[in-house]
Amino acid sequence: MADEKFVKMTTEPVEKLIMKLAIPTIISMLVTTFYNMADTYFVGKIGMGEVGAVQAVMQTRAQAAVGVVMSLMAVIQAFGFFFGHGSGNFVSRALGKHDVKSAERIASSGFWYAVITGGVLLVLGQIFAEPLAVLLGANKDFLDYTVQYMRIILIGAPITMASLVLNNQIRFQGNATYAMLGISAGAVLNVGLDALFILKWDMEVIGAALATVIGQIVSLILLLIGTERSDCIKIRLKNVRFNKSTVGEICRGGLPSLGRQGLNSVSTACLNNMAGIYGALAYPDIASAATSAVAAMTVVSRIMMFAASTLIGFGQGFQPVCGFNYGAGLYKRVTKSFWFCVKVAVVFIFVVAVPAYILSGDIVAIFRDNDPIALEIGTSAMRWQIITFPVMSWVVMGNMMLQTMGRVVSATVLSVSRNGLSFIPAVLILPLIFGLDGVLLAQPVADIIALIMAVPITVKVLKELSSGDKNENSAQNS
Repeated sequence: MADEKFVKMTTEPVEKLIMKLAIPTIISMLVTTFYNMADTYFVGKIGMGEVGAVQAVMQTRAQAAVGVVMSLMAVIQAFGFFFGHGSGNFVSRALGKHDVKSAERIASSGFWYAVITGGVLLVLGQIFAEPLAVLLGANKDFLDYTVQYMRIILIGAPITMASLVLNNQIRFQGNATYAMLGISAGAVLNVGLDALFILKWDMEVIGAALATVIGQIVSLILLLIGTERSDCIKIRLKNVRFNKSTVGEICRGGLPSLGRQGLNSVSTACLNNMAGIYGALAYPDIASAATSAVAAMTVVSRIMMFAASTLIGFGQGFQPVCGFNYGAGLYKRVTKSFWFCVKVAVVFIFVVAVPAYILSGDIVAIFRDNDPIALEIGTSAMRWQIITFPVMSWVVMGNMMLQTMGRVVSATVLSVSRNGLSFIPAVLILPLIFGLDGVLLAQPVADIIALIMAVPITVKVLKELSSGDKNENSAQNS
């Protein structure tokens, strides 16, 4: 089966391969981000038995709490992607070289490293839950909601990390359909449980958190079944190695993801803090303005994450094609795949961006229709972010290519360029000049800076690959 997969990944037209692998990964990403949006939507419906003003306050506080815990969830995902991409990238290159034994070692090690790391984060998070919530941007107005939601999300940390590792390993081996089914089933269950726990049983943010954890448990079980029933590398405890070589290989492929997702956590915390500060300053006569501003940015972040998930899912269809062919020395197929992905992504984003810009107010109102301040702030923020959304196509595809190739330094620089090197300074500095508008401008400014950084790095690597395939170069040099 390994030889058959190698032949398919290195001989079939790259356009056909990418589309075949991208469709299930896009569906998986859309469903995953949809259930993240579902938490935001359903907690915006709590307190249905309360009078209008009280209900609106409860809903805004709940959505603000979910937004603050997004930073913690980003940390959990950061380690999940670190071990998942770190092991998955290596596995795809190893299979491209027919090195199954090394692939088994890294796959099993990456999985159990994630479980152990998740357990450590669970314990530390429970001990320091309240100060951590404050650090991430919660104020006394919605601190209780934040801590309640956070404690349950932390219980699922080892499960979430393990699920992300398996999902990525399966995907990097060219079995995107199994990865999609595992993640999507848990996500669909999460949405159903959100409705049951929040709307019917009135469990508020606790219900949303429980739904998320239960969904992750189901996903992990299905993904484990998928690895056993498919031709994927099996997770075996006997293959786990705690040595410098194994850790080094995982770090090589996973550091860009850890940097990207880790800084995403920091940037989200900075955004929540600045939105709260400058939201209060922009509306000094309204006591809940700070909470409304945080809730607005939470809603917009979820919406834009949903839009970006299609682009990321498409890029994930490109990664196994890139990994197998780079490992086999077929560099022309790697460059051809990259350009195909960039062209398709740019066209798609423009098609989606235009109606989204026009309907941005209506889209935000789905989540926050009874809070005029949150609606106003959210609509403006969404429109600014849509303007620069197309530049993500180059940044995302370039980062995925470099990471899959094992170019750890270049990939890490690209991965942290948007949410770290660009966004964090922007969200801290621009509000000093433009007030609340500076908070809204931070993301589009960061997108432009990230593109300026990404182009020369990616072009340099593309020029190196264009020199020809490995086998051709060997023949010419002999």
